[in-house]
Amino acid sequence: MRQQVVAIVDDDLGMLKSIERLLKAYDFQTAAFTSAEAFLDGSAVNAATCLVFDVHLGGMSGIELRRRLTASGSNLPVIFISAIDDENVYEEALASGCVAYLRKPFLAQLLIGAINKALPQ
Repeated sequence: MRQQVVAIVDDDLGMLKSIERLLKAYDFQTAAFTSAEAFLDGSAVNAATCLVFDVHLGGMSGIELRRRLTASGSNLPVIFISAIDDENVYEEALASGCVAYLRKPFLAQLLIGAINKALPQ
């Protein structure tokens, strides 16, 4: 089975590094990006098996990034994370087809569980 690569997009460098360390501790390969635009410019779009996007990014939002990927034919599972408790944003994220929506700060096990649920076994 091919290695599971989780792409993470979060403009909070501390959060990005924390998630990256957590996932590596659970033997996931990671590809980390500080913006949606950087993610789209990289090769992670083709290598990733699961996506973790912050909803609120400088520039293109995580939800817009998901829409763009879907429009281009991608059906990769997406987990959204957000520090902002906004019911409208939550509904918009669910409508875009995410497998989970986690509010920061979240328990590590919630993210790992969501990723394991999203990935093919």
